[in-house]
Amino acid sequence: MDIVNKVNILSLFDGMSCGQIALNKLGIKYDNYFASEIDKHAIKVTQHNFPNTIQLGDVTKIKGSELPKIDLLIGGSPCQSFSNAGNGKGFDGKSGLFYEYVRILNEVKPKYFLLENVKMKKEWQDVISEHLGIQP
Repeated sequence: MDIVNKVNILSLFDGMSCGQIALNKLGIKYDNYFASEIDKHAIKVTQHNFPNTIQLGDVTKIKGSELPKIDLLIGGSPCQSFSNAGNGKGFDGKSGLFYEYVRILNEVKPKYFLLENVKMKKEWQDVISEHLGIQP
């Protein structure tokens, strides 16, 4: 990204901030990295490795209207209910948090977005594609 203004990244379901690892390895510069994560151990790792990370907490409590302009939205909603190794509940399980990604995507309207997830049943993939307006 070659943007003159501040570049703001929002990472949902941030984990230990693999998004920042990838951005840094690619040489992509950014000014602010906002992270939504609730696991205290993952947050501790993130803050150790990337102390400037702005932690926002629970994804369900984030309001896009309260954030600055977001240039890149990244995330991978929980996959336990989509994965073949998981419980198979699809959107009725933890993987239903995908809809929080969609909500925030619509609220912040970033220039770019990336959603990562696992190989899953075609019916679930089709629902995701319909909401995002693109195919994987």
